[in-house]
Amino acid sequence: MNMSFTDPRTVGPRIRMMMPHLTPLEARVVEMILGRRDFDEGTGIKTVADDAGVSEAMIVKIAKKLGFSGYKDFRAGVVDYNRLPTAELHQELSPDDTGVEIAQKVFRTSIHALEETLSILDPEAFERAVGLIFSARQRDLYGIGGSAQIARDVAHKFLRIGVRTSVFDDAHMMLMSAALLGEGDVAIGFSHSGTTTAVIEPLELARRRGARTIALTNYATSPLARTADVVLCSTAQGSPLLGENAAARIAQLIIFDAVFAAVASRDLKAAERNLTATMGAVKAKRRTT
Repeated sequence: MNMSFTDPRTVGPRIRMMMPHLTPLEARVVEMILGRRDFDEGTGIKTVADDAGVSEAMIVKIAKKLGFSGYKDFRAGVVDYNRLPTAELHQELSPDDTGVEIAQKVFRTSIHALEETLSILDPEAFERAVGLIFSARQRDLYGIGGSAQIARDVAHKFLRIGVRTSVFDDAHMMLMSAALLGEGDVAIGFSHSGTTTAVIEPLELARRRGARTIALTNYATSPLARTADVVLCSTAQGSPLLGENAAARIAQLIIFDAVFAAVASRDLKAAERNLTATMGAVKAKRRTT
């Protein structure tokens, strides 16, 4: 996955994607640093180490684990990220919030996720995913729980323009589907965490059978991502109440809205013809006033 480290918008997503690879102690240190309101260019490594109760060497190790060259690079990235207009959009819900304030915070969390997801979108991976889906003979979509709902939404979009897909949300059915795929086919795995075994296993099987594989996940280094030929990543800041999935779900739907539009543009006349046909087929089911 290509992520421009010079773009401050990618710093938050980059750190979040690496958090699953940290030890509990390392993750606690990072959360402590990110939670400091006084963290700026003048915050020394000794101050951070003393406050976290760890050595300076540990701070450097964590910074490098997150993909930075060292503490100073990490500090500069976080400071630049915190200066962004969207940095304050993510706010936790409070028992004192009014209904309008709750709505504003939920909307802003999703806005933040969309802004950051766009900033880390890999153009090459996007184009490859579009090409594979457009030219595929068979397109099988795998997801469990909330991810299955995203897969169904994607299937609905594509059916409207005549691009047929099949959605599987049962572990056994996914494996049976994957066993029948081969060259010219595409399997798409949907998993926020990228660690859902029920989705990883059929994607691995599909790949062994010769099919191309696409993953949609929140973590570019997850087991699901490592299984895929092409990885499309969303990113969302966690919330104890809403969880990461709430905002990430919006970002993932928008990613495939873009994929859908790009696939349609590959043969716009056919897409428009099929859209007219499918819309006409359900028109009778709508009541008129």
